[in-house]
Amino acid sequence: MNHLREAVVWLNDPLNWTNPGGVLDRLGEHLILSALAVLLGCLVAWPLGLWLGHTGRGGSAVLLVSNVTLAIPTLALLTILPLTFLGFGRPAVVVALAVFAVPPLLANAYTGVRQADPEARDAARGMGLSGGQLLRRVELPLSVPYLAAGFRTAAVQVVATTALASFVNGGGLGQIIRAGFGLDIAAGGGQVIAGGLLVAGLALLVEGVLALVERAVTPRPLRRVRRAASRRAADAMAGG
Repeated sequence: MNHLREAVVWLNDPLNWTNPGGVLDRLGEHLILSALAVLLGCLVAWPLGLWLGHTGRGGSAVLLVSNVTLAIPTLALLTILPLTFLGFGRPAVVVALAVFAVPPLLANAYTGVRQADPEARDAARGMGLSGGQLLRRVELPLSVPYLAAGFRTAAVQVVATTALASFVNGGGLGQIIRAGFGLDIAAGGGQVIAGGLLVAGLALLVEGVLALVERAVTPRPLRRVRRAASRRAADAMAGG
């Protein structure tokens, strides 16, 4: 309880927010790292997932890539990549976090295209649309809610994991936690908790904002279908 009280005091000190290297500086670094990592993950995962979903092939490959990527510890990547040409700092952090963002982006892109209405596909083919036109004009618009869901999951995971960037001089809110650990536990415990609260609060904020975005881009009929599917899955888990 003493450390929690110290964390509240630390967070209420304006100097801890405005000083160089304070919360505002670290928050900016954290958001930039997270945004670049998710953007890089999108550039890699979305084209691949959409194309594999369009062709109807590679479902097992998507599952394999997702499982293998999730099995790689992010901290291990953050430790190994700085030893390559990327060096210590932000480039290595962005690449490592992007690898962590790929599985939900890839899986949801693939699923979104495969879940497109077959009748809409057949109608588009009957109108003479080519494979690329079918993907761009029919399958891609119908998969937008799934892309949004994958983006939401990836963004929240990356924001939470970016705290590890401080281990390789990458910056971010993790620097506050690391600096707290560098002090005696009696003196730095409050700062460690304060840094953890900041990371958790940012992740929850991103989750909330992107949940609203996902809802906005999901058509109402599809919302009902997905809610029903979620309830069936929850009932199955409860019954099991």
